[in-house]
Amino acid sequence: MSRNRRIFIVVFIVFTAIVALLAIDMASRTTAPWNKRREVERALPTARDGTAVDTMATDTLLEP
Repeated sequence: MSRNRRIFIVVFIVFTAIVALLAIDMASRTTAPWNKRREVERALPTARDGTAVDTMATDTLLEP
């Protein structure tokens, strides 16, 4: 195997590994479309009976 071919193979493997790691990192930071509803439920809490919870009531900065 020639020196140029060996360098090409090493660079190709390193490049492919970097791209794969970036893809895995981006995938772990995003939410799948079928999980969007659960994300909204976590951001906007509701009571067990389905009514909305008043989030302003727990804000202590608004109390005198």
